[in-house]
Amino acid sequence: MSDFVNEYSPDYVSPPGDTLLEMIEHRNISQDELAMRVGLTRKHINRIIAGDAPITPDTALKLERTLGVPARFWNNREQQYRDFLARKTEKDHLESQIAWLQHFPVRRMTQLGWFDTAANKVEQLQRLLDFFGVANPDTWHEYWDGVQVAYRKSATLQPDFYALAAWLRKGELIAQEISCAPYDRARFSAVIRRIRGMTTAPPEAFQPKLIRECAACGVAVAFVPELPKTASGATRWLAPDKALLQLSLRYRTDDHLWFTFFHEAAHILVHRKKVIFIESEDHSGEDEDQANEFAAEVLIPQDALAVFIQGKRFSADRVRAFAARQGIAPGIVVGQLQYRKAIPFSHLNRLKQVFSWALSGM
Repeated sequence: MSDFVNEYSPDYVSPPGDTLLEMIEHRNISQDELAMRVGLTRKHINRIIAGDAPITPDTALKLERTLGVPARFWNNREQQYRDFLARKTEKDHLESQIAWLQHFPVRRMTQLGWFDTAANKVEQLQRLLDFFGVANPDTWHEYWDGVQVAYRKSATLQPDFYALAAWLRKGELIAQEISCAPYDRARFSAVIRRIRGMTTAPPEAFQPKLIRECAACGVAVAFVPELPKTASGATRWLAPDKALLQLSLRYRTDDHLWFTFFHEAAHILVHRKKVIFIESEDHSGEDEDQANEFAAEVLIPQDALAVFIQGKRFSADRVRAFAARQGIAPGIVVGQLQYRKAIPFSHLNRLKQVFSWALSGM
């Protein structure tokens, strides 16, 4: 969170020339006389009074000697006025770009507390830009249009890039608050094997431990509520020695969450650093195939799963017993059986843990 607080911004700030004019009139000093005393032309004094020319630090010192008013007073008045003009110009510009707000799920983002609601559209646009850390919609496009994103396109779910960018940005903001050691590939690989044992734990137990253990390896894990048409997971490098592994609860169940985690871990371990990997629904491409194989093997040794599938007896008790032997949650076994089409997607779902942001505290 920023250390800065909102400051009062008046609707109008008069030019410092108004104050200057009041002072010389009160002292019965004409503009010609003032110009002579400070060593400026009458035209220049007139432009200062009209607000067309600034009071420079040098002029402020001359006015201090001439009128006895400290130079810091004139410098502050000038700064306040120029700041007002800049903000007014920006506001006028943003008013012409209000329609840009419609690209984003602003209502959902405010419901999640990512930023506050605003009294008007211009203020809401300003808060959205503050959230992204950009000056205006043009600079937003300059940055995000150039981001290299590799995501799986789905026939049923086409990612909304604006919502996706907002979701990614929130993950980045969370990651900034996570203190990480420099990335250590060997250590992260070893930790992944230990994390596998967390699949049987409830969210309130595994979430803080997962974040802590990954941070010690240089990987910030961010749990971010999903936005419409975004993703279940993402991987990106925030710095050469700090990776971000971002997760949502799009599919709610433990098998999806854990498979996505290990899939994203594979991207960190073996794939390109300059690309943001986004996980949606479909699995295609060499990088994705490698990540899928890695996640499946870490969760359940595939030789052992193949033997279990050959038995063709998939009662709840047998699934629980197999999961216990493997040291993982039974819902993960169910998910793998469904993915391999050993059972229909409607079967044994009662063995899966269903997560909720409200209940899990994620």
